[in-house]
Amino acid sequence: MRINWKHALACVALAAAATSSGAQQRVFFGIATGGTGGTYYPLGGMLAQLISNKASVDGKRFAATAEAAGASVGNAQLLGKKDIESAFVAADILDAAYNGRAQFEKGALKNLRALGALYPETVQLVVRADAGINSVRDLRGKSISSGAPGSGQYQLVTDLLKAYGISRSDIKEDLSSFTQAVDKIKDGNLHATLITAGVPVAAITDFAQSHSLKILPLAGPEVDALLKAQPYYTRVQLPAGTYRGQTAAVDTLAVMAIWTAHDGVPENVAYEVTKALYENTSIMGQVHVQGKNITLASATSVGSVPMHPGALRYFKEKGVIK
Repeated sequence: MRINWKHALACVALAAAATSSGAQQRVFFGIATGGTGGTYYPLGGMLAQLISNKASVDGKRFAATAEAAGASVGNAQLLGKKDIESAFVAADILDAAYNGRAQFEKGALKNLRALGALYPETVQLVVRADAGINSVRDLRGKSISSGAPGSGQYQLVTDLLKAYGISRSDIKEDLSSFTQAVDKIKDGNLHATLITAGVPVAAITDFAQSHSLKILPLAGPEVDALLKAQPYYTRVQLPAGTYRGQTAAVDTLAVMAIWTAHDGVPENVAYEVTKALYENTSIMGQVHVQGKNITLASATSVGSVPMHPGALRYFKEKGVIK
């Protein structure tokens, strides 16, 4: 197994701190999130604090860490290699990874196990208001970021362009993180970026403070076709006023974020971390508004991926699963 050195070094640092302070032995648990300009990162950081403060196994407390990572595709690959204990993954990417489709056609990751559904991630196709771009069709011949390598944005861009009759050769593609893409749009070096994340997204909020933005609508027969190809997406509206200068609601799409582990995580560990989250959801809402959408009622809506036995035990105890 390839060693995730970033995760390993974080664990070594925590272990050294625990030893020097005379603290009890810790159970190390990693959470792969996304870029610092998205929503995975702050929520993952709060979740790591929750687990460290609330959970224990056999008298040992947890030392949980949240890591900025490559988002959905990269996170699923980390889990497939068991390089980290858990990660946030969008539902459509999780389904593709488990079933060996799209970016995972070279090999299904059958060791993936869901810990619970989190919150809806909203698709936001962002351009400058003065760019003269009013629909997806206007992106032909333009530059667009489909996200950092390893993100789930790449597949969505593929499906979106196909639905509108645009080939990848018709656009100039850029692979940047949320923050990098927004900075390029500010500087006039990029026309658009597709960002799928819980709103509000820090990178877009920052962009709106200094530039007039436009969120392109995703609606109509083209989107009807896309939804047939991507059943994990649903229609939503981005509320007016989500970002500065965005005065009207925007029709778009959303997909659920899923907290995912692998089958090598012990059952008692998965049980305790799941319990730590779903019995303290009010705390998650203090770091980001999407934390308020993490509920026990929707926790088991994880799609085709099997639930981890530890999480399953917790949900059965709570009566969510019969």
